[in-house]
Amino acid sequence: MTDTDHSQRPVRVLLVDDQAMVAEAVRRMLAPEDDIAYVSVQDPAKALATALESAPTVVLLDLVMPEVDGLTLVKFFRAHPKLKDLPLIVLSTREEPATKAQAFALGANDYLVKLPDRLELAARLRYHSQGYTRLLERNRAYQELARQLDQAAQYVRNLLPAPLTEGPIRAGWVFEPSAQLGGDALGYHRVDENHFAFYLLDVCDHGVGPALLSVSALNVLRSQTLPGVDFGSPAQVMEGLNSVFQMSWQNDLYFTIFYGVYDLRSRKVRFASAGHPPPLLFQAGGKVEELRCQSIFIGAMPGVTFKESETEVAAPASLLVVSDGAYEIRKMDGGMWSYEEFKEYAREGVSEDGLRLGDILDHARRMLGRGTLEDDLTMLKISIP
Repeated sequence: MTDTDHSQRPVRVLLVDDQAMVAEAVRRMLAPEDDIAYVSVQDPAKALATALESAPTVVLLDLVMPEVDGLTLVKFFRAHPKLKDLPLIVLSTREEPATKAQAFALGANDYLVKLPDRLELAARLRYHSQGYTRLLERNRAYQELARQLDQAAQYVRNLLPAPLTEGPIRAGWVFEPSAQLGGDALGYHRVDENHFAFYLLDVCDHGVGPALLSVSALNVLRSQTLPGVDFGSPAQVMEGLNSVFQMSWQNDLYFTIFYGVYDLRSRKVRFASAGHPPPLLFQAGGKVEELRCQSIFIGAMPGVTFKESETEVAAPASLLVVSDGAYEIRKMDGGMWSYEEFKEYAREGVSEDGLRLGDILDHARRMLGRGTLEDDLTMLKISIP
């Protein structure tokens, strides 16, 4: 039989036992089993290297060996990143409950008194090998899924606009999904020569479905493809989105959104909000204004009439639009960071350089006590220098 044929057998057994007589006995027991390949090593110090080379699907470990015993090898296998999931069957000459308990506590999968019946040994080897093979298949599937999710997440990021660092309007953002794919999205663009639109939306839930919905809505806004809608009118934009993205057509998903339009001539902002947190307008002299104009979220029901409002902007000013993940943060010491606390923190953070979004993100992570957030945290800052 060739090495290739040997390696393609479903069950590949590695025996680690210092006694050549035992190795030969096991070889003879398994010889009639066409689906089982067999490798043995007598030096326990070479067990890990042999396992890496022969790629077994199950390992038989003798309990008592010179220099390195079987229980120590169990610990070594479990500590090795490439061998930690291999099924390990401990072989012993005696049925000792205390030893068995110790073996299982260290990570052994099974315990046999040697030498067992040939049929029982083959059955146990197949059982553990099949479980390990399925684990490897699941791991490969998860890795492929993670790769595809990474690609999708990068695609979503590529849709977000580049920061604006020059000109009469400056824009920057932070986009921090809680999972690989989130339901937040943001954008900004010129509606015409004198009007600048900006928006941030938040789809309920996380994952592929919400991400697809956020991308669809974002593309509609970027391309301004809502029929009969004046994209300089926030209320019309909301009504157009609501007519297209009804929950009943979107697998019961809905989203909140803030949409604003800044008029460069009048220095006024027209805005509308569909269930979204009120943005904060920071102006000279420490004045902070909440841009409140609430209507129901997008997709709740057809035929909704949305409101819009307007406010004047005295430059220099900064407008902060956020998803609710910016302030609905569970503190390590208990309780939830409130919108009012977020507002005060943001107000105190405004310096001569303006509001720093990175500081807010860092503060959120410190409060939560870890780097991974519970909800998507997205922030958009529009500055009028």
